[in-house]
Amino acid sequence: MIEHREDSVKAANEKERRAEDLAAVAAIAFVTMAEAGQIDDVTAAEHAIQFASWAYPVEYKARQIREHAGKLYRCLKDHTSQQDWTPDVAASLWVSISDPAEEWPTWSQPIGAHDAYQTGDKVTHAGKHWISAVDNNVWEPGVNGWTEAQE
Repeated sequence: MIEHREDSVKAANEKERRAEDLAAVAAIAFVTMAEAGQIDDVTAAEHAIQFASWAYPVEYKARQIREHAGKLYRCLKDHTSQQDWTPDVAASLWVSISDPAEEWPTWSQPIGAHDAYQTGDKVTHAGKHWISAVDNNVWEPGVNGWTEAQE
């Protein structure tokens, strides 16, 4: 009777360990697919807990995604991180992946084609809401390529 109970406990523990292993494999697959562009940024942001936190000194490769200060960032080019090159300030190295809950994120100056705004993108700038009227928009809202949202 005791032996049967021990076998049942061992079987339950083994089943739990396999489930944890499968969850870990699924998380790795999800991150790999997101970094390869097979999962959109909104879906990635909805599962931010799957991504490792940004750290230094670490060798990062372009397209890797890391969490920093509650947001996800995609690496733009290979580099070794430094303490003062955090994703929120190193715009030449990292781009923020949009927060799906934030309809009107704060506008930030694009530095190239990789982070330019596309037609329909929404931003907040100078206390107003703006919608990009053109693709590959690097202009400041209110200057060119934007339509002020009428609320």
